[in-house]
Amino acid sequence: MFPLLPCAQAVTDSTGIKSGSGLPVKSVNSNAEKISSDQLFDYNKQPIDSFPIKSEQAPVKAGPGVHNQKLFFFQQVQVDHPYYNFFGKPLPLIIENKEPGGNETVFYLILFLFFYFALIRLVFSKYFSDLFTLFFRATLRQQQLREQLLQSPLPSLFLNSLFVLSGSLYMALLGDNYKILPGNDFWTLWLYCLCLLIVIYTGKYLILKTFGWILKINRATDIYLFVVFMVNKMTGIFLLPILLIIAFPAPSLLPIAITLSFCMLVLLFGYRFIVSYRLIRKEIKLNLFHFFLYLCAFEIAPLLLIWKVLLKIVEVN
Repeated sequence: MFPLLPCAQAVTDSTGIKSGSGLPVKSVNSNAEKISSDQLFDYNKQPIDSFPIKSEQAPVKAGPGVHNQKLFFFQQVQVDHPYYNFFGKPLPLIIENKEPGGNETVFYLILFLFFYFALIRLVFSKYFSDLFTLFFRATLRQQQLREQLLQSPLPSLFLNSLFVLSGSLYMALLGDNYKILPGNDFWTLWLYCLCLLIVIYTGKYLILKTFGWILKINRATDIYLFVVFMVNKMTGIFLLPILLIIAFPAPSLLPIAITLSFCMLVLLFGYRFIVSYRLIRKEIKLNLFHFFLYLCAFEIAPLLLIWKVLLKIVEVN
């Protein structure tokens, strides 16, 4: 029961302490004086001498003070123990339920987007290679690569969906950061952005297809739509690391990340303007000024109108 009580075979002196235990009698007596008699363990209010001391040796015939001195010594060891507070005041431990309060759902959504992109990259590796080659103009076989990409509608659909998901999440994070719709939940704002992107690019696709059929410029509209959605695919890919930085930023890095993302989007929009104009000019006679008017009417004006509506909603709220 007590690890300090068993001792080696030795001769007992007149005080009842075994001389082979390695403990001097003087130190035991001095330590025993540090504890008063009311600090002793009195199990069930019985005399201390009534509790036998278990030992592997034969019982030692000694006076009644032997057991008291050993118990004094054991209690003094407990008092002086550096790691266990045996005689201290008990401290209550309060256990509280852990409530999630971070952006765990946003983290899992971004993780899903990375996994979704990796799956597309693994399954349609040839499509990815042709897409990046055509985007960065590493070869002169542009017409051939464009035809090959147009013959693969399934990876194109998957990458367009990646653009819609990552683009809507990017808009929702910016809206939540700048408090554009302060009365709405983050996921409600993300749903609004998702529906907004779907409506914008579905409407653009239908309008351009209709104009191409009416004006008999189907090839020019198809080339323009191909350039638009090619840039959208690359935008959805480039937004993935930016989403991770904006969603979980350091306070000093958030403005830098947002500024870099704006610069990247402006460069991609300028790239789309230059490439689409150069390709369409080969199909139809198009003036640069007329093409600029088209961009202002169908690209910039709808975005400004949506921004104006959002500002009105904020002012009303």
